[in-house]
Parts: sequence; structure tokens; C-alpha cells
Amino acid sequence: MRTGAVGAWGMMPSVDKAAITPELASRLIAAQFPQWAGLPVRPVDPGGWDNVTFRLGPDMSVRLPSGPGYAAQVEKEHRWLPVLARQLPLPIPEPLAKGAPGFGYRWPWSVYRWLPGEPAATGKVADQVRFAADLAGFLTALHRIDPAGGPPPGEHNFYRGGPLTVYDGEARAALAALHGEIDTDRAAQVWQNALAATWPGWPVWVHGDVADGNLLVDRGRLSAVIDFGSSGVGDPACDTVIAWTYFSGDSLRVFQSLLPVDRATWARGRGWALWKAMIVLVRALEDDPGDAAATKRVIAAVLAPGEDPDQPESAR
Repeated sequence: MRTGAVGAWGMMPSVDKAAITPELASRLIAAQFPQWAGLPVRPVDPGGWDNVTFRLGPDMSVRLPSGPGYAAQVEKEHRWLPVLARQLPLPIPEPLAKGAPGFGYRWPWSVYRWLPGEPAATGKVADQVRFAADLAGFLTALHRIDPAGGPPPGEHNFYRGGPLTVYDGEARAALAALHGEIDTDRAAQVWQNALAATWPGWPVWVHGDVADGNLLVDRGRLSAVIDFGSSGVGDPACDTVIAWTYFSGDSLRVFQSLLPVDRATWARGRGWALWKAMIVLVRALEDDPGDAAATKRVIAAVLAPGEDPDQPESAR
């Protein structure tokens, strides 16, 4: 596997997203799906990084990959999302149509049914503990779906579900670059512990990017989970990252107690969270003080003393 690859959480170079406009989306729709021609196309804020998203009429959305590295996700989502949806306790995106390149746009694209709600990053969660329990239940159901035939970790999902060694070179370069900015001795220890944590290799379905921007809230509760571009079949550790990036206190304890993974999985998840936060911080220190401060808070949570939870009664 390659090293030094840049991850799916918003760091891969993309095309000029300004060229992916509502006008372009309207032309593609009119040419390929005339039944929807004339429906208003409106930008969605935030519109995403991997894809540029537009609202299509009252009940649909259009997603256009923002670069070649994301184009393979279209076929994967059309193949697997209907299979997963039938076995999950919450709604996920429903593909309605798959578009083809055109008008200078070079990749496949998708029309989905619109899911109501606000991202948890901006929407109001009425009860964080209940939100944590609902998310743990969703992930438990996802991880129990038969993985047979599912896509293994690879470039299509930036190796989510694969071994952390894929990003060892990036993590060590970030450690060197962040000397004096974070506790790099503790960070190196956490990273080494994550690499050493063993996984028995029983593949499960993973979402791959469980973040507050991909969790929808409606009337205060978790209502849907979106953006399965990083999904695949492999190690579930990558799905635990939100424990350090979003939850705290009672909600963190509930999430950890209800998600049936073992201590080694939590240790690898801590490594995933640390790798991502470090590479984001290296870039943010150059020109985004606000993001740098927020990312340092995530790193502080990742590096906080304490054992990763052990749940022998529910571990695989």
C-alpha cells in the first residue's frame, strides 16, 4: 500500500470547485434526466469537500465529485447503499439516478433523495447522551451487516478500514513538524500504541467518516447518517474517531460503553483521530489560527491520560 496518501477527511487536492456551479448541474440534469429539467438547483451550505452538493427541487439533491479521487465513490454508493439501507435503524442516502460526464465535467455524479435535518456540527442536539446512544446503535447495526462482497480498503475510500501503517509516514512527518506545538512525546506514544494494537482481521462494514458534519439532526435527535464515500469493509476502528472529536463527559462514556468493540480497537481509533488532527494542524498553523486552535483541542482530547475502554462482555 502507498504511504503519504492524503486522507478522505478533506485533505485531498480537488479541482477548481468554483467551476462546479448550479448552472453546470442544471445543464447536466436537463440533458440526462429531462423529467427533472426546470427544477430549481440551489447550493447547499456547507456543500462538502469530496463532492459539491446542490438541492434539486424540494425532494432531491445532486452531488458532483470534486476531483478524480472521489469519482469511484459514485458507483460504490449506487451498488451498496440500497443494500445497507434495508438493514439500518436510521435513514441513509438513497441514490435515485447516476449521471455521466458532460459539458466539460469529467466524472460520474449522482442524484439522491433529500434527507431532512441539519448537520450535528450546526444543528441543535437536544440530548447529547441520547445522541451518543443512537449513534452507537447505528454503528453497531452497520458493523453487523454481512460484509460478503463489500469493497475492501483501498484508494476508493482512502484505506478506511485498513491498517494505520498506510499513514505512518504522514504521522511521523507531522510529529516532526509539530515539535513545540503539541506534546509530541505523548503523541508518538499514542501513535505507537495504535500501530501495535492488533486486529483479528474479521471485516465489518464501516462508514469511514463518522463526523458531526455527516450526522443529521431533526427535532433534536439523530435522524440520518450521510456521506458513505469512505465506506468499505474492514477494521471498525476508524468509526470510533468521533469519540475524541465530538463527544465528552457522559456522552463519551455512553458511546464507549454501547459500541461493542474491544480495547485494541479503541487504541487504533485513537490513532486514526491523532493522525487526522495532526495533519490538519500542520496546515492550519500556516494560515488558519481558528482552525489551529480547534484542532489543538481535539489533539488534547486524544492525548489525555487514561486507558482506552475495555468491554470484554461485548467485544468481538
